Amino acid sequence: MSRNVALVAVLAAAAAASTQGAHVANGSWTTANANVQSTRAADSTVLDARTAQHLRVLWRFRLPRAGTGFGSITANPIVAGDTVYIQDSSSSVYALDAHTGAVRWKHRLAAPNDGPNGLTLSGSRLYGATDTTAFALDAATGNALWSQRLVGRYEQFVAIAPVVDRGRVYYSTQGFPPGGRGAVYAIAARTGRIAWRFRTIARPWPNAAAGGGGAWYPVSVDERGDVYLGNSNPAPWGGSKRFPNGAVFAGPALYTDSLIVLDGATGRLRWYDQVTRHDVRDYDFEASPVLASVGGRPVVFGAGKAGRVVAWDRTTHARIWTRAVGTHLHDLGPLPQQTTTVCPGHLGGVETPMAYGHGLLFVPVVELCSRESGVTTPSAFVRSPAEGKGVVYALDPATGRTVWRRQLASPTFGCATVAGDAVIVPTYDGRVSIFAADGGRTVWRTRLSDGINACPAVAGRLLVVAAGAPYPGIRRPAAEVVAYAIPG
Repeated sequence: MSRNVALVAVLAAAAAASTQGAHVANGSWTTANANVQSTRAADSTVLDARTAQHLRVLWRFRLPRAGTGFGSITANPIVAGDTVYIQDSSSSVYALDAHTGAVRWKHRLAAPNDGPNGLTLSGSRLYGATDTTAFALDAATGNALWSQRLVGRYEQFVAIAPVVDRGRVYYSTQGFPPGGRGAVYAIAARTGRIAWRFRTIARPWPNAAAGGGGAWYPVSVDERGDVYLGNSNPAPWGGSKRFPNGAVFAGPALYTDSLIVLDGATGRLRWYDQVTRHDVRDYDFEASPVLASVGGRPVVFGAGKAGRVVAWDRTTHARIWTRAVGTHLHDLGPLPQQTTTVCPGHLGGVETPMAYGHGLLFVPVVELCSRESGVTTPSAFVRSPAEGKGVVYALDPATGRTVWRRQLASPTFGCATVAGDAVIVPTYDGRVSIFAADGGRTVWRTRLSDGINACPAVAGRLLVVAAGAPYPGIRRPAAEVVAYAIPG
């Protein structure tokens, strides 16, 4: 159930009444990364580095804490008008009143999804997916409009929030070993019919034990409708004595760990660039590509678990710069037979999407190393993710130069987000920090009742954050979605 939380006593009663009576969400955040360019920058907001200190809890919505191993909610909330939409880890969808947090409707599902799943709103329709199936709902009622199963023999999972553009909804499946090959789908937004499918593995590998590919975060779409995605890694990573250093997927294993650009109308490959050739370290290039114009030059920024940010010219397809972020150790070339420390590790590097705004590129980084070798395939979770630390970088988009960076006590498993001249960064320990884009000083900080591995949304006076990750050490954890508001 949800409950209204009174604004704290230091605010005048008139201001509180004004906040609750006005349109608190007089902006929008209708898709996971805010827009199809994946800038994660709010288009209309009163939240900035100056006003952030006035944020107060407007309401809390409690979720059942039972979820997957990744928690109760990993999805980015979305906001439109006076409604907040969320999807939990059972794939269920809720529509909440943006003023009070009261439930307007619920579309109940029982399809566990580790995520990061989530929703997008286009017109009167809300699009999402379970772990196997894409769907569309009526945004006003939650009634189902269509569903389309995507997972089959060669594809095992749907994780990403969809993106809508030009009447098409873009999804991706993931492929796992043995035999899995992730694919990108374009689906007709009105009917749910599959328009095209692009397999993100260039050809079947000769060894049936291999698998991989597929997008973990939403695709991006440019002004002419081309679709940009960051592709995931080949597997199994590491190796075995029989197949050391990824020998089950010999060669570059295209198009894993690549930026891939497709024609949105046909699904035809336009161009690609592989960032990690023959990856044996689980270095997905998974962050949503960020589309921007820098000095009049059309640019795309990409990043992933290898801890490298790359900028390309979207016209010439040439790399402009590459920037290593975080700690790097034994992260290039083949792995030795003896176990060694590798940084970034399986859960390190750039794990979640970046943000672009206020003339800077903001990069959330997880600092967590692993013990690896070329003849073993350890679980990614040998080390608890709670052992990691976090860093947020502000990079010059023209050169990749570090303008500033800030260390964080916990991993950044939630995205960077820009609101005016403020940068919002949630961390796994349940904290949310807001930094000034100019210089990186901390202007606001709070802590929720559970760990955070979901990304926030900003709309008008609202900052909406979801917490439900299994972070150890939190007393009386409670999965929740919290709306913070700046008084009117």
